[in-house]
Amino acid sequence: MKNIRSKGLHLGIVAGILVVLGVATVFALNIPGFSNVQKVKPVNGVVSIPVAKVSDGKAHFYQFKDSGKDISFFVVKGTDGAIHTAFDTCDVCYKAKKGYEQKDDFMVCKNCSQRFAIAKIGPHAIGGCNPTYLPSAFIGANVIVKATDLQSGAKYF
Repeated sequence: MKNIRSKGLHLGIVAGILVVLGVATVFALNIPGFSNVQKVKPVNGVVSIPVAKVSDGKAHFYQFKDSGKDISFFVVKGTDGAIHTAFDTCDVCYKAKKGYEQKDDFMVCKNCSQRFAIAKIGPHAIGGCNPTYLPSAFIGANVIVKATDLQSGAKYF
């Protein structure tokens, strides 16, 4: 009886390890449909994201690769009806490389837990632990972010 329990315990441990490794692999490889980060590439010097894709009030996370660095940013529609863009980092906690997560109408720093109203993310909320502002514009039905603006945030990543 002891031998059967021991085998069952070992199988349970192995199964648990395999599940953890599987989840880690999905996030490490950024497998489409399994990660909340979408990789983007510029076309003619800009990254274009359809407004319809980011108008649901949920933060959408993106990653831009430049010179071997993965530069992360998010796009989210605030309760003010505006689309807000920011690097997934701040001036204070960037060395921890944890970024932000959304909780209701706030972006919360995963390092220090400070909360920032999404509707206030922008060019006037800079410095400290505020999400680092990323300029964007609208052309037609798309949010446009210049590759040069993304490159300017490389120092945080």
